[in-house]
Amino acid sequence: MKSLLSHLAQRMDRISVFIGYACIVPYFLCITLSVYEVIMRYGLGRPTQWTFEVLMVLCATSWALTSGFVTQRHRHIAITMLETMVSKKTWRILSLVQLLAALVAITVLILATWRPALEAIEMMERSGSAFNAPTPTYLKSILVTGAILYFLQLLASIIHWFEAPDEQGQD
Repeated sequence: MKSLLSHLAQRMDRISVFIGYACIVPYFLCITLSVYEVIMRYGLGRPTQWTFEVLMVLCATSWALTSGFVTQRHRHIAITMLETMVSKKTWRILSLVQLLAALVAITVLILATWRPALEAIEMMERSGSAFNAPTPTYLKSILVTGAILYFLQLLASIIHWFEAPDEQGQD
């Protein structure tokens, strides 16, 4: 029977995958809105005042929320040349070091962005543009949310690391 930690890690994996696939929709909307803006601006000579801010929010949302998905799928940027130069055992240890370093870094990010996000929510910070949407409030909140999701996925990945069969002697 699997441990509670293993069960929770698998649940986090499923959440990350769901969010990753769901974030395809905002990226598709970005493409659609970009085409719309080009037609409005260059075809009809009537540029919009809101498209850039909406595009920024959609892309930033997808980027912030999908870091857990990228980590779960092992699709982050890596120096694969190093992997070919060291033994499997060494690479496995280095992957744990990478996960722990990322965990420390994302913890610092969460601690650094938590208070500004709460303050932005309290005062409903706005962009100040012609569109004047509450973009700063939303983006600060989504950054913290995405960082927390990433933190949880890193914990899940660390649990998976310890559950994986030890590759000692398989150099």
